[in-house]
Amino acid sequence: MKSIVCISSSVRAACQHTSACFPLNRLALCSPVSRCSNVEFASRTVVAQPCVTSARTFHGTHVNTAVVQQVSATPPPSPVLIPGEREDELTAYQLGRRVPPKAAARPATHLSPYRPYAKPPSNTAAQVNIPSVFEGEGVRELCSRLADLPSSDRAEGLAILLGACVEFGLDPHSPLVCRLINECLQVLSNRDTGVTQLCHLGEVAYALEGRQSATVMEVLNSIGVAVEEDAVSPSETDRVYSLLALCYNPASQQQTLMLSTLHRHTQRLVHRLKAGQVCDILQVLVKLQQRPAIPLVLRLSHRASRVFKAFSDHEVIKVLSALMILGNHDGALLAAMEKHLPGRLGNSDPELISTVMEYCLQMRCRSEPIFEAVAENFVSHAETHTTPQIAKQIVAMGRLNYLPQCSSQMFKKLESILSARFSQFQPRSLIEVLHACIHLERFPLNYMSKVFSPYFLQRLQAQGEPLDRNALGQLTQLHLSSSLECNYYWGPRLPHFLHVKTFSSVDEAFETPMESLLYKWVREPLVQLLGGKFYSTRIRTHSGYTIDVEICLDENGYVLPLSQWEHTHRRLVLCLDGQNRFCRNTQHLLGKEATKRRHLRRMGYEVVQIPYFEFEKLRTQEEQVQYLHSKIFPTIFKFSHRS
Repeated sequence: MKSIVCISSSVRAACQHTSACFPLNRLALCSPVSRCSNVEFASRTVVAQPCVTSARTFHGTHVNTAVVQQVSATPPPSPVLIPGEREDELTAYQLGRRVPPKAAARPATHLSPYRPYAKPPSNTAAQVNIPSVFEGEGVRELCSRLADLPSSDRAEGLAILLGACVEFGLDPHSPLVCRLINECLQVLSNRDTGVTQLCHLGEVAYALEGRQSATVMEVLNSIGVAVEEDAVSPSETDRVYSLLALCYNPASQQQTLMLSTLHRHTQRLVHRLKAGQVCDILQVLVKLQQRPAIPLVLRLSHRASRVFKAFSDHEVIKVLSALMILGNHDGALLAAMEKHLPGRLGNSDPELISTVMEYCLQMRCRSEPIFEAVAENFVSHAETHTTPQIAKQIVAMGRLNYLPQCSSQMFKKLESILSARFSQFQPRSLIEVLHACIHLERFPLNYMSKVFSPYFLQRLQAQGEPLDRNALGQLTQLHLSSSLECNYYWGPRLPHFLHVKTFSSVDEAFETPMESLLYKWVREPLVQLLGGKFYSTRIRTHSGYTIDVEICLDENGYVLPLSQWEHTHRRLVLCLDGQNRFCRNTQHLLGKEATKRRHLRRMGYEVVQIPYFEFEKLRTQEEQVQYLHSKIFPTIFKFSHRS
């Protein structure tokens, strides 16, 4: 119902004037085509005045000329005053046309689609008791007029009436509501109602009776038939997902089957979806916990890359947040982000910047165009960012091992922010920022002394953030950096009893375990090169790091068998670097792996890197042996030369 519907002193009188005029201002709240709009009505006092409008039909339906009645010529009514409004904000209704107020309208507040009616606190004698409007014969007569309309129009009209019942808090078991529900069930039995009208009716029935409503069940059954017949347009698909977000029951086998069918249908028409529809469907998939729907998520991600320019900042945040939860990444989306985001980040919402960096971190996307734009924005506008937003940006750069061209200005700005707003950072967030800095070989010594202090550790525990394993691991690596790489640091140290025994963990926060497949490829050529299994695997150092392959040498540079390792003079470490140790689709090590290698070298190990992208190119075992020889023996010769 596109037009604003008037309140009349008698619903019967309204029915006599027109079949489309219903005395409820907020009935236009939920239209079958667009989203629920926010109209402030329930908080206003309404003065009953007769209203004359031109003949209309329901929003989104076709005019049925058989039921349109001519409006008798009547003099235009006087304007309807809304108490509580200033005279210069007078809203007049003349001949069904709304005259806009002179003053600028107040922005609409975000309301839920339906909320119970609250009686306005006023003693005005001309008030109308809204619930009493439903008790007369007017609504019943209007229902009888709806019976002559096509099914879609009738369903839309009934949905509007039921929505009004929800708005004004009518009892779901009242005779009027029961009659409307029976009318709805009768319409649904015909199976020829449009999908848009079905969704509108389902939303209202859910608001009135909940998920177990018989009307909701019938609506879902009718929608399921339409989906199976492939008779749902992209906009209707969006509405169906929104309805399922309200009333989907995972315990229902029929609804689960319908959702799977809807996923397959959406995959076929995903190329027709608009930017807003892609965003909405991804949000619903998150709400319905549809992580297993990988083909659909990948197609939506790819579609997002095609319409990325049309996304608003808020929609980009919602799309990336949904993809992070659903756990899928499409390379085309990153390319679209690299193309369109750098130019937008300069004046965009800081929340968008931090969400983009969080997405890149989770997907291990080390994007130079994006990171450079973020760094430049940080230098210029970091003062306007919140501490969580600052932390997300710095942590992403550190963990993805990216040092921007303006790194000196960026770290100066970070230092000034830490100095001015140190107490505003949450303890865990502060630790993550400092820990990310050491990945980039930037050592925040001024703040290490603060985080190692007993006061800070007590504060960390006092704020309900216990010293979990990740926090202790980050503090331990900060301690190792200050000990191994900053000989000039003489400040407080982390107490030894807080050091972690090993950096190996299930979440791989500090080191990535060796890939079994890569070790299987390397094992035989390595045995052939050394003349036997003169090495050991997965050795844990005293500092807590795990070594992939360790080879021990005597003082003359000869490889020692395992039985003679007590005579070790030098230690050689082979890092078998699988794909998960690198940023996605690059040859750049992750920050944690780069830090681990620096620490191992400082501890006296000679580190030899065997990356997967070099070894997998070797086709024969002879080539593999020669490759390992070229990697290992120059290092052994260097040891011998040093001795």
